[in-house]
Amino acid sequence: MTDTFDIVILGLTVTSSWGNGHATTYRSLVKGLAGLGYSVLFLERDMPWYAGNRDDAQPGGATTVLYQSFEELTARFEAQVTNAQLVVVGSYVPDGIRAGEWVCSVAKGKTAFYDIDTPVTMHHLENGTCDYIDRPLIGKYDAYLSFTGGPVLQRLESDYGSRMARALFCSVDTKAYRPIPLAHQWDLGYLGTYSQDRQPFLEKLLCQTARTMPKQRFAVAGPQYPEDIQWPGNVERMPHVAPSEHPAFYGRQRFTLNLTRKAMKDAGYSPSVRLFEAAACQVPIISDWWNGLDTLFALGSELLVAESEEDVARYLSDIQEPERIATGARARARILAEHTPRIRALQLKGYLKEMHDNSAAGAPRHNGRGGQAAVGPAARMASERSREEASTEPIGEIVGRDAGGHLHQSAGAGD
Repeated sequence: MTDTFDIVILGLTVTSSWGNGHATTYRSLVKGLAGLGYSVLFLERDMPWYAGNRDDAQPGGATTVLYQSFEELTARFEAQVTNAQLVVVGSYVPDGIRAGEWVCSVAKGKTAFYDIDTPVTMHHLENGTCDYIDRPLIGKYDAYLSFTGGPVLQRLESDYGSRMARALFCSVDTKAYRPIPLAHQWDLGYLGTYSQDRQPFLEKLLCQTARTMPKQRFAVAGPQYPEDIQWPGNVERMPHVAPSEHPAFYGRQRFTLNLTRKAMKDAGYSPSVRLFEAAACQVPIISDWWNGLDTLFALGSELLVAESEEDVARYLSDIQEPERIATGARARARILAEHTPRIRALQLKGYLKEMHDNSAAGAPRHNGRGGQAAVGPAARMASERSREEASTEPIGEIVGRDAGGHLHQSAGAGD
């Protein structure tokens, strides 16, 4: 293996989508980076719960290598980390603090922490229980890339010492996640790993609706649901749907339900992988509400918001087929315009340039144009100017179970 890659990523997993949203996030990102001409090395700790559930051992866009321990990581990959233009360490990486300290000490290029679980991370930092990043390490990274945008970015800089905090949402491969016209099998479906804080909303918005509409059909797909849950008779349960089968699953639904983990709702500005994937598949989405949702989709036109089972039942009963189809089409158009792998890769490329600009200007907590870092709706994407500047600059010229052994349910990636 070569000693030189443009970008090295140390992430929780890219090979297994089982029980997490990290894998599909990284797969889309590395595909976008490869499309811009970057060579990418993805380093993944070989963990037993992912080893038995790998659905893509070598995702396109990156060279993926598994390692067994922190000692093996440092012994085998120091040259690649040292020589890369950018090294990214993700949230929930086992031995993440040691790995981050090592990366920041040996990397000659820029370094970034990619937090796919930002509100959860901040909670653990406050309690002193975070085992993949700590406050001193935050200030050593050149950038903090966050799945959560909005006011959280300013807090990461002012309260946590980040040199540069920027939103880097998930993206979706719109060639893989595309509309598949199939006969409708369910009036409303839901795809997501079980989480205790999300279950009451699934019960209210889907199960209660199913009980009041016994002639309609519903579906819930995802792992780790307790066996003692009493599902209505018109709700079909599937323990797992592989990513390759997601488009067909969405294609068999008239509408799909999006639900958000409590930590992400409380923080706001935290779109999930599943939200973007469903929109890319052009199935109309009924979603819970959280701050910042209206900066991502036009509510009522591209996405429907429900607060009660009555809201859901009204959508299922009252929306006519032409408007249902148009709602899904408008949501897919939004994804194509703002959330593809290429767009996200261009955004990261712009951030890399900004890291260099900040270092040269000696202003690590300001953006590369001399202003304060964007927050709120402006933080959801890089500006069009930044994206255009990044897309026209040659790549070579950019120079100037958690770690405790428990199964990790990604809060940020939205599984």
